[in-house]
Amino acid sequence: MAVSLNTTLHQPYLSPSCSIKLYSGLKPQSASFLASGYQNLNKEFYGRVHKSLESRNGKASRSRVKMMPIGTPRVPYRNREEGTWQWVDIWNALYRERVIFIGQNIDEEFSNQILATMLYLDTLDDSRRIYMYLNGPGGDLTPSLAIYDTMKSLKSPVGTHCVGLAYNLAGFLLAAGEKGHRFAMPLSRIALQSPAGTARGQADDIQNEAKELSRIRDYLFNELAKNTGQPAERVFKDLSRVKRFNAEEAIEYGLIDKIVRPPRIKEDAPRQDETAGLG
Repeated sequence: MAVSLNTTLHQPYLSPSCSIKLYSGLKPQSASFLASGYQNLNKEFYGRVHKSLESRNGKASRSRVKMMPIGTPRVPYRNREEGTWQWVDIWNALYRERVIFIGQNIDEEFSNQILATMLYLDTLDDSRRIYMYLNGPGGDLTPSLAIYDTMKSLKSPVGTHCVGLAYNLAGFLLAAGEKGHRFAMPLSRIALQSPAGTARGQADDIQNEAKELSRIRDYLFNELAKNTGQPAERVFKDLSRVKRFNAEEAIEYGLIDKIVRPPRIKEDAPRQDETAGLG
């Protein structure tokens, strides 16, 4: 079957308002931008972008164009000292509000980022509270212990919030928050168990590794007993196997202090300005 090589590519039709400049996000691009792989975009999309750019006396409006963000979302943030606005990524904006989010497996690299952030926030102002949000499966033993010990050594109080799940060592971090400021959402799930590890090599090496793991287990369980108010004997017995908690059970056990229930949004409640940002 023969195939002709003189096939012409389909070029999308552009409305007159977009024939001179095309827009990617809110930045103008040349017309050659369309020919590099964006041939399925239609004139309706460009018309919406062009209309949003001309609205509000020529000022760009974020709320008029409904597009999914590509990569890390960026939000407007107001510098309180200078009174100016700037676009920053969402994680940077949360850090500036003293909010730390742990939503992945805790390894060495991620642990170092959390440690550096907590130490920096503590040097800026050790009288303001740091908020740690947890929604993850825990992680490696040593990196998680580094976060725990740093939380206890800071002058800044650290409040903890479980917004989904806090399994294994993430549950220990949840209970390590400042008393009275350990929260969980109504459908949060928490699971605790004895720390596990792997050992290879000769019999003496495996025995030494087992002794070290037992020492760390005793340290964690005793710290958990202090943070929850439970007898150490009960903690050792309960965590000999995986123990799961819902939000109510976590309060009874002493892992958290309060269940956060989001207030219902009322129709007559005043709406926040669409152009408002963090800061």
